[in-house]
Amino acid sequence: MARQPRILVAKPGLDNHDRGAKIIAYYLRDAGMEVIYTGIRCTPEQIVRDAIQESVDIIGLSILSGAHMRLVAKIFRLLKDYQAEHIHVILGGPINRKDAEKLKEMGIRRIYTPGTSIKDITDSDFELAQEQTQVEAT
Repeated sequence: MARQPRILVAKPGLDNHDRGAKIIAYYLRDAGMEVIYTGIRCTPEQIVRDAIQESVDIIGLSILSGAHMRLVAKIFRLLKDYQAEHIHVILGGPINRKDAEKLKEMGIRRIYTPGTSIKDITDSDFELAQEQTQVEAT
C-alpha cells in the first residue's frame, strides 16, 4: 500500500464498556494500521467529524448497548451529508442475524461478533483499507 491504512475506532452511544475496542485498536496498530481511538460515549456527529478530519479509510464502531440500528443509520446519514460516503464502516458487537442483514443493506462492510479472531479482523480491515487506497489512486 502507498500509505499506512487509517482507522478510527469509536464507541458511540452510552455504552461504557470499551475493553474490547481498545484491544482491537492495539492489535490493529501492531499490525501496521494508524489507529485513532475516540473513547466512549461519542455521538455520531463526533465520530463522522473526526473521521473526516483524520482522513480515515475505515470507521470501526464497537456497540454493545443494542442501539446499533439507530446509531449506524445516523452515521450513514451524516457521511452522506458531508459527502464522505467513501469511508468504509465496520461494526463489532453482539449483532443478531436479522439486524446484520439490515446493517449490511445500510452499507456496513464488515460485522465482527464475539468470537471473531483477531487475525480475521486485522486481515479483513487491511483488505478494506486496500480497497480504499485503490479508489483514491484512480
